[in-house]
Amino acid sequence: MNQGTKQLYIQTGSLVAGFMVWVLISSLMPYIKTDIQLTSTQIAWATAVPVILGSLLRVPIGYWTNRFGARLLFTISLIVLTIPIVIISMANSLFMLIIGGFLLGIGGALFSVGVTSLPKYYPKEKHGFINGIYGAGNIGTAITSFLAPVLADNFGWRTTVNIYLIVVLAFAIINFFLGDRKEKRVNHPLTEQIKKVYKNPKLWFLSLFYFITFGSFVAFTIYLPSFLVNHFELTKVDAGLRTAGFIALATIFRPVGGWLGDKINPFLILMAVFFSLTFAGFLLSFTPSLPIYSFGCLLVAFFAGIGNGAIFKLVPLYFSKQAGIVNGIVSAMGGLGGFFPPIILTILFNLTGHYAIGFMSLSEFSLASLVIVVWLYYQERLDISSKIVNQAVDGICVTDVNGTILRVNPAFTRITGYTQEEVIGKTMSVLQSGEHGLEFYKKMWDSLISKGYWEGYIWNKRKNNEIYKEWLTITAIKDDSGETKNYVGMFNEEHDKNKNI
Repeated sequence: MNQGTKQLYIQTGSLVAGFMVWVLISSLMPYIKTDIQLTSTQIAWATAVPVILGSLLRVPIGYWTNRFGARLLFTISLIVLTIPIVIISMANSLFMLIIGGFLLGIGGALFSVGVTSLPKYYPKEKHGFINGIYGAGNIGTAITSFLAPVLADNFGWRTTVNIYLIVVLAFAIINFFLGDRKEKRVNHPLTEQIKKVYKNPKLWFLSLFYFITFGSFVAFTIYLPSFLVNHFELTKVDAGLRTAGFIALATIFRPVGGWLGDKINPFLILMAVFFSLTFAGFLLSFTPSLPIYSFGCLLVAFFAGIGNGAIFKLVPLYFSKQAGIVNGIVSAMGGLGGFFPPIILTILFNLTGHYAIGFMSLSEFSLASLVIVVWLYYQERLDISSKIVNQAVDGICVTDVNGTILRVNPAFTRITGYTQEEVIGKTMSVLQSGEHGLEFYKKMWDSLISKGYWEGYIWNKRKNNEIYKEWLTITAIKDDSGETKNYVGMFNEEHDKNKNI
């Protein structure tokens, strides 16, 4: 087994363990509230608090992973996770739940370790799929959502919490002995990396997208157990099973989203994701019956999972040199996306008696993201076209229908000596050498009008008055109605000095 495959297994398993612990409070809340008297608002805070540290710590953990390696980060983090587990098992007040829950966030922050470390072992064309497989480690939340209520029914919720000590210590030992001691290190100052990326709008667009997709996943994960028990009066085990189904679906389709991102343009995938999340939020906002509500939740799980995988294909694509810090920022925003909804939903329900406004906000944010994704998709295509023009070895000149120059590329300047500023607004006559008569240019225009193109040898004059021979191709650019809007000329210099055209 090569090192990359070995680390993929170890790090994905470690993420499963971290995510199992991360949702302990939300999974056991129906049991905890029978021992500790809590209002609905206090329950919302207690279940949402683990998301805070789980989000904010992702930024430095991504940076530290690049600097110290995944082995050290996983080992230390999993050992530290034993502290909140002990605190929660002994909790008898909201304060102890908040303190323990805050530290549980370390389990969620572990996500930044693998997405920073694992791409080092694989080529770029596999990054989406590999990060998708690693991200499927959030199946740990499904395991706890299903298993914790079953264990609590048999052993009590405090004993159930302590059982997780075995899980985190086991993976801490595995990482210490089997983690890669020779992982490639990247040691660039944190402030220097942040300065290089924080002004890039793509960072914040990706953060918004992950805020919606992963935020939806986290919010539903921590809110569904209590919501299904209180609103639909399901049993605690049934609510846990349904929540586990939601998580499992989102988890299964995360690597699918990464794999699709490797095969097709990730922006096309995100268009489908945000269109569907817009519809799902709209559907849920009407507080439907349980079957329809279940369908809406499954729709969120399916497309949030695909979106989560596709987004982390884009991160190393745009930020290969700052992947650690960018992974941390994007994933932190995703975590924070799961912090606010449960609290907002509870407050809105207390004020209005229903959840319509809260779920509608998911629809509106998704719709806004859809608009941004469409814009980015077409902007990217324009950027690619611009790069092709600017990096072409042939001279390129774009004119309007009257032959007035609108744009030239660097190769045009290299061959002719004229900069873009010197020729914009002028006609191509600026290059005329005087070697051709009117009949030559008349035939050229007749061909452009009748055929839509012209090609042949032509003598032109550089800025320094030197006459040179070039092979020129002129193509008419037409709109959908067939009307010519522009002409594009492409030429390369011929070094044959024979003037016989």
